[in-house]
Amino acid sequence: MFNIFLAVPRGFCAGVTRALECVERVLADYPPPVYIYHDIVHNTFVINKLKRRGAVCVDSLDAVPDGGVIVFSAHGVAPEVEREAAAKRLEIVDAGCPLVKKIHTKVRNYLKQNKLIILIGHRDHPEIIGTLGQSEGRALVVESVADIKRLPALLPGQQAVYLTQTTLSYEDIAPIIAALRQKYPGLEGSGDICYATTDRQQAVRELAKQCELIIVIGSKKSSNSNRLCETARHCGVKAVLIDSPDGLTSEDLPQNGNVGLTAGASAPEELIRQTVRFLEKHNGVLRS
Repeated sequence: MFNIFLAVPRGFCAGVTRALECVERVLADYPPPVYIYHDIVHNTFVINKLKRRGAVCVDSLDAVPDGGVIVFSAHGVAPEVEREAAAKRLEIVDAGCPLVKKIHTKVRNYLKQNKLIILIGHRDHPEIIGTLGQSEGRALVVESVADIKRLPALLPGQQAVYLTQTTLSYEDIAPIIAALRQKYPGLEGSGDICYATTDRQQAVRELAKQCELIIVIGSKKSSNSNRLCETARHCGVKAVLIDSPDGLTSEDLPQNGNVGLTAGASAPEELIRQTVRFLEKHNGVLRS
């Protein structure tokens, strides 16, 4: 027998809830198909439910008929995507996360001030792609400390500033920021990791104090879910990332001890409940 402890907080953040509410309203107001630019959130379970109701996720606006309805995902989009949507006379529903929108505003202001803008994050992530677009392609993306050696020297009187992808962890960005400060002693920036991301990572650290295994519910393409696994591993605890309880087998589970359970910011509580039921069938006892 093993104990099951639930992380608090876990699952949906406010930005994801807002984005899904936008899609719900559109599905209620318009006949299918309703188009979504990229996945509205990075969760396979959620996306499949929306697809069954008539939502169609597209990676290009070429797939959307002129005059149709397009929902921009929580990750935000680049200005050129907005211009393309307007040219196609699409009805735009912007489900972008407010924090991402705030970062976009920062980038535009830094651009006007001629600052060297450094984006810390994954260059192929939709959030970074959208933010890079706000800089008219002039921001520089840094994924690791090794990337910093390729950054240019500042122009006379120029200031360097950094922003971060909202779904990273402080363990990830701390060495990068330290190296940036060495290269640019007057570096500005305070980090832009979402408070919901930070809170969920801290909840995992608390679970790691008493658990031998931490199960994270979230899709592999979900940055914040992957960071939850990494946070557990930084604490010396085994962690597994699953889309649903179907991703677990009895061999994954301990015979006794404690198992922690959490979910990424785009994973619904429904999946937590399903996973708890699976664990209980395999001799788990819910303690929180």
